[in-house]
This record gives sequence, structure tokens and C-alpha cells, in this order.
Amino acid sequence: VQLQASGGGLVQAGGSLRLSCAASGRTRNSINMAWFRQAPGKEREFVAVIKRAGGITAYADSVKGRFTISRDNTENTVFLQMNSLKPEDTAVYYCAADQSIIWSEVKNQYAYDYWGQGTLVTVSS
Repeated sequence: VQLQASGGGLVQAGGSLRLSCAASGRTRNSINMAWFRQAPGKEREFVAVIKRAGGITAYADSVKGRFTISRDNTENTVFLQMNSLKPEDTAVYYCAADQSIIWSEVKNQYAYDYWGQGTLVTVSS
């Protein structure tokens, strides 16, 4: 499975961005897809995940109510709509995927087999 993330950029605080991550390769059974982010000098952290079946989602507390994860199963693409952005949202955002992850592990970056290259989001104050 190959993941290609896009949509990052520079935005002012309070603004919005939409990230996309397209999956290709052996995705015939659909896959669980997630977003993580890594700010300068910090550990990579979980942002959001959407399950492969049923569209069940989960979010980090820091983004609940501001970010929305969604997917287009026909295109195996996941989106992250980010609203009301804050300077602390500045980070490289990575999409991740896994075909068999158990739900209790979805916030664990080490549970994912596939990673995209990352896209930089910069929020200015």
C-alpha cells in the first residue's frame, strides 16, 4: 500500500485547510486510515482515525470539534478537514493505514504498517 498526502500549507489562525491522503496498491479490502502529526521537537501524535467499515471515527481531544476525518471508499482516499486552526496545530501531518488494526490500538503509531510522506501545516498567529 502506498499513501500520498497533500493539502498542507500556510494559514492564519482561525483559518481552515483540507488534507487528502490517497491510498494505492493492495487496498481491495479497504483499510483503516488515520492522521498523525509531529511538531518540531515533539513526538508524533495521533490526530484522527476512520475505520475501514462503517466509517467509525475517533479524534484526539485537542482537535475534537475542529477537525473532521472522512473518506471516499471508491477512491480509497481519506480527508482531514481542519477548521479553527491554532498555531499549536503547526506540524507535519502524516497519513497512516493498516488493514487489520484492532480498535484499541488505533491511537498507537506503531500499530500502522503504512505511512505517507507527510505534508506540512503551518498556522501563523
